[in-house]
Amino acid sequence: MNEILTVLPEATMAGLACLVLLVEVFRGPDNRAATFWAAAMSVMIVLAELAMWFPQSTSLAFNGTYRVDVMSAVLKAFLMVIVLLSFFYARDYFERRGRVVQEFYILGLFATLGMMVLISAHNLLTVYLGLELLSLAMYAMVAMDRDSFAASEAAMKYFVLGALASGMLLYGMSMIYGVSGTLDLGTLAAQVAGGNSHLLYTFGLVFVLIGIAFKLGVVPFHMWVPDVYQGAPTPVTLFIGSAPKLAAFAMAIRVLTDGLGGLVGEWQNMLVLLSVASMAIGNLVAIAQTNMKRMLAYSTISHMGFLLLGLLSARTSGYAASMFYVITYAVMSMGAFGAIVLLSSANSEADRLQDFAGLAKRSPWLAFLMLIIIFSLAGVPPFAGFWAKWFVLKEVVAAGYSWLAIVAVVFSLIGAYYYLRIIKLMYFDAPDAGCEPIAAGDDVRLVFSVNSLSILLLGLLPGTLMSVCLAAMLAYAT
Repeated sequence: MNEILTVLPEATMAGLACLVLLVEVFRGPDNRAATFWAAAMSVMIVLAELAMWFPQSTSLAFNGTYRVDVMSAVLKAFLMVIVLLSFFYARDYFERRGRVVQEFYILGLFATLGMMVLISAHNLLTVYLGLELLSLAMYAMVAMDRDSFAASEAAMKYFVLGALASGMLLYGMSMIYGVSGTLDLGTLAAQVAGGNSHLLYTFGLVFVLIGIAFKLGVVPFHMWVPDVYQGAPTPVTLFIGSAPKLAAFAMAIRVLTDGLGGLVGEWQNMLVLLSVASMAIGNLVAIAQTNMKRMLAYSTISHMGFLLLGLLSARTSGYAASMFYVITYAVMSMGAFGAIVLLSSANSEADRLQDFAGLAKRSPWLAFLMLIIIFSLAGVPPFAGFWAKWFVLKEVVAAGYSWLAIVAVVFSLIGAYYYLRIIKLMYFDAPDAGCEPIAAGDDVRLVFSVNSLSILLLGLLPGTLMSVCLAAMLAYAT
């Protein structure tokens, strides 16, 4: 019974996802909103369960394959909020296009279940199970628009590269299992600390890190990110660009620190290379983009490079800084793609930079909210993005990588250019002739306002979230 209570949110999510599937099958033709509300209620029920049974200590279930602790509970709670808001963004987008795409919500629930499993995985097999459940749902989400050649092409690239990355990850896990004789991360940590077969562990680590890097979308495993972000329907891009980052962060923490902490010197050096390459390629290539979704894709790559800075510090406070960063980035990314959803219409995706020209004249309030998001992504104080970068840079310096902090600041300054270009378009350029009026509904405008203002609130009160992240990581370390 204790084990069932430990995985109650995941069990509830699995049952409710199947129930929503049945709702979609049996709903009447005039009740198109039933699936959306069933999916939204499912997420809220799971969020309520997470709040009611918030773990006070670490507990293991199913022979140690599943770990529930404060870190996993916090990440899952934020995951539920992000998924819920993404459903509201998607509903408005699809309704304005007169399309019934209810599979988005069903696939979203199953992808969320995969992320929940990945966040609490304490066994290499559980890691792979959660990752594949997440990945298969997202492949289908990208390919939902069957009439779009760009979406089909993006889905094919994502599927092929994702399968390759999964194969690499599985190969690395098989190498580690062959040397250690265990899939349990706790037992693996003890085996690695023993120092035997160090070279073979390192060989397996390389392939495991490839799988983690692919899910984060860092260089050189970033090839799928721009094409998928641009080709997928905007609500799908919004979902992929926000929620899975939380799960990928948890996956990195579980595998690298729980299981392979004895190889910290090796994976630190690898993360340094991945981080510098991601910040360089992401920020430099983003300058040349004219498509908003593609620009934000390269922005994602650079931000994931920043995220790695906290991880490579190999300190509890550094992990907390990365946790703060990934939560903040997920909220910012959701807001940036949410703005595209708001500006889109039945005839236009509104994903060109030029579509934001003159937004301050068309809608001063939406332009102000977008200003908050862009300044935060650029790392301008006092917004949340500034504190996210500040915390990880502080940890990198404390870990003895001062030169890496300088490199990160330089690339951050370079990246500010393409962010400020959007501000210039919104406030100093005239709207395009014949641009369509903003037709977004009141509910999605409210969601976007809450999304954007929460970024401002996190920037004004960064200590609140940081204390939660630090407490979660301190509990995790003990």
